[in-house]
Amino acid sequence: MTVWQQFSEIISRLPDAVSSVVEYVCEAVCSPFCAEHRRQVTFTAAMIALSAKMAKADGIVTADEVEVVSRLFNVPPEEQRNVARLFNLAKQDVAGYQYYAARIKSLYGDDIDTLSDILDGLMFIAAADGIVHERELAFLRDVRGLFAISERTFARLMARHTKTPVDSPYAVLGLDPGADADEVKRAWRRLASEHHPDKLQARGLPSDFIRLATERMAAINAAYAAIARQAA
Repeated sequence: MTVWQQFSEIISRLPDAVSSVVEYVCEAVCSPFCAEHRRQVTFTAAMIALSAKMAKADGIVTADEVEVVSRLFNVPPEEQRNVARLFNLAKQDVAGYQYYAARIKSLYGDDIDTLSDILDGLMFIAAADGIVHERELAFLRDVRGLFAISERTFARLMARHTKTPVDSPYAVLGLDPGADADEVKRAWRRLASEHHPDKLQARGLPSDFIRLATERMAAINAAYAAIARQAA
């Protein structure tokens, strides 16, 4: 059984009213599946639920709601119905996004890399229409705080998704403007290694989510190239 089939099997059993879909999925996924699939199903549900909460916080969904999620995941056509159901249940339930973010933080503990992956995915969705709205930015900042992700990491992630001032190539690499060539090269190499698709898969992320690694690598390489041009 694939991860998506497992995901859909759980979502199809969700009641029409539930206090927290993430809580329900966490309980349902505990026993039947191997550890890797449990993590992948939980990650997918958490990502979709928080995406729904962000859409609700902003009040604007610029495309079909399933398509918003499909910007991050390659959802098989036969599974889209259950993805839409989870999205709508998460958007409608009484639990706020702070509860969801806190529950996800408790699942991943001090695994800042995976929590950053979730935040990065939310930024990707928020910026999909070309702009991150004020309420979306406030949502993302709140989630950053609940995930205990540093301001510097938040700024580095955000710089990949928004148009920022001329020093943005440095921000993408997590550096202060004017960092010397050796610092730039070290930062570029470290980030290129950290965000290689193999590293994301090793963290237990669903293979369908790894497509975001391509976006990340493009931004990291573009920032390095921009700094090199400035120095030439």
